[in-house]
Amino acid sequence: MDIKHLQYFIEVSKFNSFSKAADHLFITQPTISKMIKNLEAELGVELFDRSKKKLVLTDAGRILLEQAKLVDKSFHNLETELDNLLELKTGHIRIGLPPIFDAHFFLKVTGMFHEQYPGITFQLKEEGSKSIEEAIEQNELDVGVVVLPTQHDLFDHFAFMEEDLMLVLPVSHPLAKQPEIDLASLSSESFILFNKDFALNDQIASSCHDAGFHPRVISESSQWSFIEEMVASKLGISLLPESICRHLSKNVCAVKVVNPSISWNLAIIWRKNHYLSYAAKEWLHFTKNQFVKTASIN
Repeated sequence: MDIKHLQYFIEVSKFNSFSKAADHLFITQPTISKMIKNLEAELGVELFDRSKKKLVLTDAGRILLEQAKLVDKSFHNLETELDNLLELKTGHIRIGLPPIFDAHFFLKVTGMFHEQYPGITFQLKEEGSKSIEEAIEQNELDVGVVVLPTQHDLFDHFAFMEEDLMLVLPVSHPLAKQPEIDLASLSSESFILFNKDFALNDQIASSCHDAGFHPRVISESSQWSFIEEMVASKLGISLLPESICRHLSKNVCAVKVVNPSISWNLAIIWRKNHYLSYAAKEWLHFTKNQFVKTASIN
């Protein structure tokens, strides 16, 4: 039994006639008669009483007709939903974003995408890079913004931003007026960093190790604004991306770090060799094009 069998059965029931149903469907009467015979043979019941001048549904036929109409309606609904999906009239995209990330341009691009495809909805989840990678691997997120390097055996990626980390100090700190600061000179300082869900935490610790010391971490947070407040309160110093430092208050200052400088590279990642929805694929394509276009202008 397939959907055609049921659709032909519904048409014969509507007209109470094989010939009229055949004419309406633009097929021959023997074809539709054979289809109904096959359906009756498969179900093991007679669907029509053929002893009278016009076809009359049997009890079994009436039961089948009721269910066949439901199946046919569901089939048409399925076709409509798939058409909507393929034409991107509907869909849902789950995106992971690190709270350390200045998402202004990223959200602007997503807003442009929403204007073009208003039926697509979004779930934006703030997490550190490690949690985002794990969520994408577990199919809890479709795509996410993370700090490179990522796990190349698991994820495809598109890099879109690279910038330096800046040393964030209270304005009263002795180093605040320096044009630049060697990383090694911070060995005796107290550090306020992001928590261990953030790949940036590992990157800072590794850079400090290369400079000859292990950073003394007195506090961790998942929000850059709270880190800023702790620095302003003279609890310690921190390292934040240059784009974030543009939004800091006058209670703190940002100074360039050298020998070595610390940079971070942000990328959008998605699961390699894994199903990605039509909406997520189009969002990726749209977002890549916008970043490339902006980079070429700059």
